[in-house]
Amino acid sequence: MRILVFGASGRTGKAIVHQALERQHTVTAFVRNPAKSPAPHQALRVTVGNVNDFATVSEAIRGHDAVVSALGVTTPLKPDADVVRGVQHIIRAMVEQNVRRLIYLSFIGVHDSRAAVGVVLRYIAPIPLRHEIADHEAKEALVTASPLEWTIVRPPTLTGGARTGQYRSGTVISTWKPVPLLARADVADFILNELTEPQYVRQAPRLLH
Repeated sequence: MRILVFGASGRTGKAIVHQALERQHTVTAFVRNPAKSPAPHQALRVTVGNVNDFATVSEAIRGHDAVVSALGVTTPLKPDADVVRGVQHIIRAMVEQNVRRLIYLSFIGVHDSRAAVGVVLRYIAPIPLRHEIADHEAKEALVTASPLEWTIVRPPTLTGGARTGQYRSGTVISTWKPVPLLARADVADFILNELTEPQYVRQAPRLLH
């Protein structure tokens, strides 16, 4: 499969790229800063650009089978209209080029799934994270309104732990842990499984231990 990863220079994006290459996919990593690109690999191509530039986004998407968005905010705890606009560009380019499969990495703390978690993520975290959550909700709305074959992935707080494969997925699962955690490597594992064996097309699964 030919996979394009937006946000490939971030920690979760790099995990997705690394595991995709391990599974012998052909990967394009879309990054803003080439110095933060994933490690070189014969099946990896790096595209340097900004998601605000529609022409660059459109050219990057051309010829791929699937797109994964692991875009993060430029400044933590601040709203980022540029990334929201970038998701608009990704969707528009995919529609125009008939690239159908999109996986968007969101957060379980969005309003629609916040009741699935414990007290900290339900009541406390939404205060400092209000801008990031609002941006995720805006981007989710763009994705769900599109004609694409999308999956919105909603993990809890991410860690740098090793891939375990010991996690649950589902649209109605929940936890009462005060601060549920999940390794980025397990999120990458789920995303790549979903690409090759889709179970949640046009759904928003949660990921939890």
